[in-house]
Amino acid sequence: MLIIAASDKRLPVQLSDSASWEEIQGHTGNHKGDHTMGYQSVFRPGIFAGKTILVTGAGSGFGRCIAHELAALGANILMMGRTEAKLATVKAEIEGDNPGAQCDYGCADIRDDAAVNTVIERFVAEHGPIHGLVNNAGGQFPSALENISANGFLAVVRTNLLGGFLVSKAVFLRSMKEHGGSIVNITADYFGGMPRMAHSGAARAGMENLTMTMAVEWAYAGVRVNAVAPGYLASSGLDTYEDPEMLECIPHFPESVPLNRVGTESEVSSAVCFLLTEGASYVNGTTLRVDGGSSLCLSSPLGRKIPRAQRNNAAYDGFHRATFPRILQSKNLQRDA
Repeated sequence: MLIIAASDKRLPVQLSDSASWEEIQGHTGNHKGDHTMGYQSVFRPGIFAGKTILVTGAGSGFGRCIAHELAALGANILMMGRTEAKLATVKAEIEGDNPGAQCDYGCADIRDDAAVNTVIERFVAEHGPIHGLVNNAGGQFPSALENISANGFLAVVRTNLLGGFLVSKAVFLRSMKEHGGSIVNITADYFGGMPRMAHSGAARAGMENLTMTMAVEWAYAGVRVNAVAPGYLASSGLDTYEDPEMLECIPHFPESVPLNRVGTESEVSSAVCFLLTEGASYVNGTTLRVDGGSSLCLSSPLGRKIPRAQRNNAAYDGFHRATFPRILQSKNLQRDA
């Protein structure tokens, strides 16, 4: 059986062929849709008070979740993305959930150096120093390596590697070089290779190496740079895939995870928030894997023989506006393991 928790009470839910998604919500006391509760963070309220933090790709997925948690913890939020409608929606959510919250956004393609610099210049001019940066924006498409064109490969590398470099450099030169700060780069669970997403795996590996180089070169200015590598997550991004083979694989993701479940957006956000706090002030140049241990056994046939977790593995889900991906609500997921 597969165990998932989706409650602020952290109660485990056992999915079976007879359990509907509505029943799961009822059994867990699910708080989704109750926006009056606000974000249920594990961190001290106000821990980011007086700090201005920029999140790229904040219009959806765990970028949106990260922005919400940071705002709930007192941060002034800046967001960057390509789609104004999405950013405007998240801005309205944050301001509605957190009375008095300050939230602004700028539209730019992170692959466009001039556009990125224009937005960062405005942010600094209007909001002052940027204390934290979360390079979350990214994307990829599934394809066998032999079928990826040069343009397709380059497009993903520019999004998942070049974009993070351009935003980091702009923020460093216009703010952090003088005032210091913390940068968290979102990579991915590419460890052991990334079949059917070779372009993204190559870019994410490059981003991890860039993280280490930034950590060394910018330490003199009081800038820490780390990365978070999410594994399989119950994020809205899963519903954007259209490739038939990918759609067939997604419901089976938990089979590769020792904890026997997918992660939540909140679990990634918690890792990001920790790295941005003073509590991580001696953490620099590292990558924190948030993957339930999937990167430890994906390539080993022996690992498949070890029983996966059946208890004491409830998920943390503090995001009051999170939605469970439709692809994971299918009957294919509700099965005996």
